[in-house]
Amino acid sequence: MQASPFQERLRSALPIILLAGVFAGALALARTARLEPADYVFNNGTEVATLDPARVTGVPEGRIIKALFEGLVVKHPRTLESLPGMAQSWDVSADGLKYTFHMREGATWTNDDPVTANDFVYSWERFLNPLTAAEYAYQLWYVVGAEEYSKEVDENGHPTNDFATVGINAPDAQTLVVTLKNPTPFFMDLMAFYPMFPVNRRNIEEAQERWPDNWEIKWLQPENLVTNGPYTVEYRRVNDRIRLKKNPSYWDADNVAFDTIDALAVESAGTAINMYLTGTAQLIPNVPTSLVQELMPREDFDPVPYLGTYFYRVNTTRAPFNDMRVRRALALTIDRKAICEKIVKAGQLPATALVPPGMPGYAANSMGPMNIAEAKDLLAQAGFGPGGAKFPTIEIHYNTNEAHRDIAEVVAESWRRNLGIDAKLSNQEWKVYLDAQSNLEFDVSRSAWIGDYADPNTFLDMFVTGGENNKTGWGNQDYDLLVARAAAELDPAQRMDLLHEAEEILIDEMPILPIYYYVTQNMVAPRLGGFYGNIQDEHFPKFLYWMDDEELAKKRAAQPSAWRLADDVGPSEGKYAPAFSGPIPSPSGI
Repeated sequence: MQASPFQERLRSALPIILLAGVFAGALALARTARLEPADYVFNNGTEVATLDPARVTGVPEGRIIKALFEGLVVKHPRTLESLPGMAQSWDVSADGLKYTFHMREGATWTNDDPVTANDFVYSWERFLNPLTAAEYAYQLWYVVGAEEYSKEVDENGHPTNDFATVGINAPDAQTLVVTLKNPTPFFMDLMAFYPMFPVNRRNIEEAQERWPDNWEIKWLQPENLVTNGPYTVEYRRVNDRIRLKKNPSYWDADNVAFDTIDALAVESAGTAINMYLTGTAQLIPNVPTSLVQELMPREDFDPVPYLGTYFYRVNTTRAPFNDMRVRRALALTIDRKAICEKIVKAGQLPATALVPPGMPGYAANSMGPMNIAEAKDLLAQAGFGPGGAKFPTIEIHYNTNEAHRDIAEVVAESWRRNLGIDAKLSNQEWKVYLDAQSNLEFDVSRSAWIGDYADPNTFLDMFVTGGENNKTGWGNQDYDLLVARAAAELDPAQRMDLLHEAEEILIDEMPILPIYYYVTQNMVAPRLGGFYGNIQDEHFPKFLYWMDDEELAKKRAAQPSAWRLADDVGPSEGKYAPAFSGPIPSPSGI
């Protein structure tokens, strides 16, 4: 189909606006031309740090893990309700403390091992074991004995408790029983969270025996990796792509449409949109901020609220950032409105707290509006400004991305103009950036948190003292106690009050600088089926397919008439799963 006039205009603008991206895009296209095209191509935004479910922390890694592995449950693509995965069914005790999962008969790993309850016992022991250094291990601390298993170690870092003390056991191969310390309303959401996915024990143990010095790298290589999900890794080209291939032994293979998927590692938003507009990629997760307003009328760009917050972490172990007055002064002078209206421009809201608004049953917190006078007074109290010491230059640390750079420039200018503080920018490639952040090698560092489930706890339990995802050096005993009390509180309203009180401490002491609340920025080929906007922007690849012309026409007839149509890339006859009988219905009938 011939490109629309709008698309032609957008393409002609890109060489001026995103010149570097065009050249990079040309290179990427040339590399792609030498490959057999995949059924579906999306941009993952960066090179993944690992494919080990126990050690992942980032969204790019999570997208791949959800293709390769499967947990006890998956999420409905529209409603995010729990659907059977490796567990065919489950029971919950009347007191909400015991979950009994009944494993799926006939599910296998790609090495033909059956998937059993023992795989989850092994994988979760490994996940909780401090030697694994899983940053998300605390997400299983709702289980009896799990936190003690992770924290109580000998001089060599080995757990001192027997794993039998942990409320995770398999009375038989088809039954997994999990016992919680307290009722946890979001526990089933955690069961669909990718760090909870199992790994194959034989795969790891054979790698350890064969490559004792570097097994942690070797077992994850495409030719060695054993998976249980809808896809396997066919090959991986570092800084280019991961090619995923349909797993014929997957239990639900007849309901998986795409035979091959390419996940691109393109960091430049300019390059990515060029690839999208030329049909080389059919989904990109973000767009150049300079083009957001021009893209808004298109049918393939429909931002929706997203359970996420963009913020800066502050290294509270470094002076002068160890002074909460300094941190609050920095927070009070960021021009969030300018960032939302002039940089990101897709409907994001200025953030004045960590927890995004709209969380059911939770009253939103706020640090208050921009206040330059208060900020100057706080700095003076801390010994800086007229008559005091000169404030040192701040380094703003971020991972390579045009939007992060643009936001950092606005923040730096806000501090210079309002407080007379100089700031310099420091960008790093994704893996290096993650390591620097974990090791507190920064002054302030670009951060974001996307809710793992729809509950304030997913944001607030990050910042308990010593938390694996804290990464600020900050701690407060009162905060820790409130988060712990909320975890044990049975009354839903009182539980929310405790979390609200904890967040008040967080935004008073400001180890983080909130900037904005997210909306999604996906550009999605109109013909792509099984992809729905949702509050977590979470999408399991097994549900994706190409619509045929008839289904695409019905979709377009139901959408707003003011939307501009985009090129309908993809096969006109569609590409459906062998057993496809229509979009997956909602468990609740929604």
